[in-house]
Amino acid sequence: MKLLIGAIFGLSMLLLPSFMLSTSQGSEWNVQQLVPEENVALEKNIVYMHIPGDSPLPFACVWGTVQNAAPGYPVVIQIYQDGKPVYFAQTNVKSDGSYEQYFRVKSVEGDKVIHIFEGDYTVEIYKAVVKSTTTGTTST
Repeated sequence: MKLLIGAIFGLSMLLLPSFMLSTSQGSEWNVQQLVPEENVALEKNIVYMHIPGDSPLPFACVWGTVQNAAPGYPVVIQIYQDGKPVYFAQTNVKSDGSYEQYFRVKSVEGDKVIHIFEGDYTVEIYKAVVKSTTTGTTST
């Protein structure tokens, strides 16, 4: 019986705040920063990357800029080797329109060096941009 009363009390404490708050007191969206979906276009860039086996650096980086970036949309980075996916990431666009994504290309375990990335890769970069309102094209 004590367990039942405790469960009812706990459930009522969880539900009580939702009954007492009006809808207007909840969080609101900042509409000024959102872009309607019909004004956003996805831009795809393809670059090629070569990571040598004797690279002294343990990290590599994909970086760039987005002109006219759609606010709230990350840059998506997809790396393929021989058509097979090997790395996926998304990174935020900074206020100046730049982005960067670091990733480990080799690791050391004791005396053993492990090459995570080595050779030739295709990098696909997807950027969300706001469509130009004057010509109906995208600005990149």
